Amino acid sequence: MDEPAQGVDVKISDEELKGRYSNLLRVTHTREEFILDFINLAPPQGIVTARVVSSPGHVKRIIQALQTNLAQYEKTFGPVLEAPAPPGGGVH
Repeated sequence: MDEPAQGVDVKISDEELKGRYSNLLRVTHTREEFILDFINLAPPQGIVTARVVSSPGHVKRIIQALQTNLAQYEKTFGPVLEAPAPPGGGVH
């Protein structure tokens, strides 16, 4: 995503600053929104560690930002190998 405009103060709570671990992503959508469930999968079960709900237009911008940043990362650090899908499937 684009960086916040200059002069915009973005605050983050101490709890959010810790971040969340995810090794599985479940994506669902309706006509109006995308739902991204970030999951920590430790068989035999997983737990949703974060849920992000966004509009289709913003999801498209997120994808473009991720592609751009991954390309920059690979230019600096070399190719990234895709992680194997967990049992039962990967991102869907």
